[in-house]
Amino acid sequence: MAEPLDVDRLLADPATRIIVCCGAGGVGKTTTAAALALRAAERGRRVCVLTIDPARRLAQSMGLTELDNTPRAVSGVEGDGTLDAMMLDMKRTFDEIVLAHADPARAQQILANPFYVSLSSSFAGTQEYMAMEKLGQLKAQERWDLIVVDTPPSRSALDFLDAPQRLGRFLDGRMIRMLLAPAKAGGRAYMKVFTVGLNMFTSVLTRILGGEALKDLSLFVSSLESMFGGFRERAEHTYRLLKEPGTSFVVVAVPERDALREAAYFVERLSTERMPLSTVVLNRMHRSGAPGLSADRSQEAADSLEDDGSQPLAAAVLRVHADRMRTAGRDQRMAESFSGAHPSVPLVEVAAQAQDVHDLDGLRAIGAELASGREASAPLAG
Repeated sequence: MAEPLDVDRLLADPATRIIVCCGAGGVGKTTTAAALALRAAERGRRVCVLTIDPARRLAQSMGLTELDNTPRAVSGVEGDGTLDAMMLDMKRTFDEIVLAHADPARAQQILANPFYVSLSSSFAGTQEYMAMEKLGQLKAQERWDLIVVDTPPSRSALDFLDAPQRLGRFLDGRMIRMLLAPAKAGGRAYMKVFTVGLNMFTSVLTRILGGEALKDLSLFVSSLESMFGGFRERAEHTYRLLKEPGTSFVVVAVPERDALREAAYFVERLSTERMPLSTVVLNRMHRSGAPGLSADRSQEAADSLEDDGSQPLAAAVLRVHADRMRTAGRDQRMAESFSGAHPSVPLVEVAAQAQDVHDLDGLRAIGAELASGREASAPLAG
């Protein structure tokens, strides 16, 4: 098994400029990102943490009433560092790109187009791409010496890394090229150009979208065409940024089969892409309070007490302990299986507790757990 990561050394190292927390949805990425960011800030770093979590847990845990697309200072940070937090607004980030890279008239035409509204709000992969875009923007500002990213709660943890290539395939797709043809030919030639050689294509699209909607789509694609190169260039730049030595990936998982499968996919993908993986955080690990008393002995003692009927409370406690021991044993087997399959990957375990993280003290406890490996006093939630 690989040696555990020295988290404090990673956070304090000036060469560490970006930490990306990734993994399947609901495994604790948001709290992990917040805890790492706070611990780094309290050790002298100027930190910005970017969350994609719509449940706003990060804002609550940092004492903020809300988070939006603008970094907000977090008060109560101890030490010489500073901490800003923000939550990605996917549409606003897309709007900022349009306003920054298109002339005013073209920008307003794009922003008002119904297809743009749909694309910027709900198109598959847009959130992942905009997270990459926002990371690039924050890095370019040079206001912070460490940026911690909580990646989107995607169906697959790999969606974050795949976002730039997915956008490129969309922009280079056959349908986009075909839609550009009539708009380039001019408004009056709109239907004429589409008719030549594309009758079947337009017939299907017109039935689905309607003639006016099809025109809106073509005009939208034409208006956005001048920005396509910028999208590709920035996506490629951010993708290269993720491979630089100053970037560290932290993969977060829980001791469940599906989450560990996602974590394994991500570990293998990072290795293939030569991206720097620092550690895997195995969250919500159950541990026994009395390891000397096995599950079988607890169960036997509970059965005996129940047969006797004299100590029902003690019997109930023993049964709870037996269940906890079985769960702890299962979690440990899952951890050992993952470590056996990935012996060179450092693994940090975080204990599961009933109390949720709701303030900076809770985040500090998680940060201490991540740094020291001692039993946690609070769980990672979501």
